[in-house]
Amino acid sequence: MSGPPPISSPPLVVVVGAGPAGSRAALSAARCGARVVLVDSEARVGGRYERQPAAVTDGVIASATHPLELAIASQPRIEHVARATVWALEPGPAPGRHLVHLQQGPADDRGRPPRTLTADALVLCTGAFDRVLPFPGWELPGVVTAGAARTLAEGQRTAVGARAVVSGTGPFLLPAALSLLDVGAHVLGVYEAGNPARWLRSPAAVLRDGGPGRLAELASYAAGLARGRVPYRTRHAVVAAHGRDHVEAVTVARLDAGWHPVPGSEQRLAPVDAVCVGYGFTPQLELPLAAGCAVRDGRVVVDGRQATTVPGVYAAGELTGIAGAQAAAAEGELAGLAAVADLAEHAWATAGGAAAGGAADRAAEGAGTGLAPPPPARVASAAARVRSGQRFGQALARAHPVPGGWRGWLREDTLVCRCEEVSYGELRDAVVARGADGMRALKLACRAGLGACQGRMCGRSTAELAAAFLGSPVADPYATDRRPLAQPIRLGDLAGPPDEPGDVPPDVTPDVTPDPPVSPDTR
Repeated sequence: MSGPPPISSPPLVVVVGAGPAGSRAALSAARCGARVVLVDSEARVGGRYERQPAAVTDGVIASATHPLELAIASQPRIEHVARATVWALEPGPAPGRHLVHLQQGPADDRGRPPRTLTADALVLCTGAFDRVLPFPGWELPGVVTAGAARTLAEGQRTAVGARAVVSGTGPFLLPAALSLLDVGAHVLGVYEAGNPARWLRSPAAVLRDGGPGRLAELASYAAGLARGRVPYRTRHAVVAAHGRDHVEAVTVARLDAGWHPVPGSEQRLAPVDAVCVGYGFTPQLELPLAAGCAVRDGRVVVDGRQATTVPGVYAAGELTGIAGAQAAAAEGELAGLAAVADLAEHAWATAGGAAAGGAADRAAEGAGTGLAPPPPARVASAAARVRSGQRFGQALARAHPVPGGWRGWLREDTLVCRCEEVSYGELRDAVVARGADGMRALKLACRAGLGACQGRMCGRSTAELAAAFLGSPVADPYATDRRPLAQPIRLGDLAGPPDEPGDVPPDVTPDVTPDPPVSPDTR
């Protein structure tokens, strides 16, 4: 009876996403002897949270180097593939291995060089994007996500507008408002649709799992808003934007507990030239679904080691739930350690041993992989921080729910799919009059989700609206996330000669000398 097929030596771990989760996954796997290819669409590691805001010196924009960036750059077993996109995943030559197809270079470049990696283990840390709820006028130029406004301000030192309002729910609205202030915008108000007093229902989660760092961060946000004299209104939201060729004014209303506008509370603000909205985040599920991972309640299903339901695939960060950068970093570290431990056991089994007891130790010593077993204390520490982060994430979800009253903001002609200009009335008719009971049927019946964003902006709210019309969940809520091509790719590139699957090029293949432990300031 033949044993498991051999893996490469040293094994190759491919990490997709270089935010707090992906960066820690790469570091933890590399420190245990694995070769790592870290792929990210941005030029620098760290994600939105850990990339340092740009500073202007003598008219030149510059960014500080984060300790995490230095740790990645100084680790010889990590190849950082920047400005690259993974556009497809395929099963590899053996169970547990995957072919990772990527392109490198600016997204609008012609002839982006293709590359295919054969991953012995795959760690997905693709993060999430801002969730937006439709409202009258949200299609107007000047209405942007809070995350986009913050990225533009911190990365390019540019404000999306001179007179802006910020609306949505969750603590992530606060840094967006402060970033606008920092680049000279006048922020007319931050409108929190929920009731942050809900945090008081879980004080232990805030104090124990949030830690003093989160409280200090929140205090700094509050102080910044006070210095900028920015009004902060709870149970209020922008329920309409007005303008002809650009947003010129907004209507703000007080909301009840279910987010229904309180009659008579409407207030018009003008002039306004930027509306920054964010109602939490939506995980980017394209690659996990392409890999065959199970998804539940909009999140990738993982076990206590960050392993998904697909052998050899791990997930960390916002894919598994929104809990902040600290939780994402802990999950990434645990995922990287778990990937190495599983590869070591696989190597031992391939060498004829039995994966039991000290299999990881024996694999590292006798199977020739060059892997060092993850220190048990480090694994336990990461797992404890993951559990703490999960509790904090659950408290965050309880404190900032998105009840269904927002549907009352919509009018018959309100666009629910901006790309294809599908109105609320047309969507309702497709469900009620034409019997569309799922996202695929809705695409065919009214083209919702078929536009340039492919449902990334409207898919979640469209599914919720359809479910409300049906009185039950839609049949295929993740249809807009199931894409054979996870990212846009030019037809010419797709039709070009295939790239031969490979690993790390010979000139970047690192030695496997054990690395010193990570210092606290790079975690």
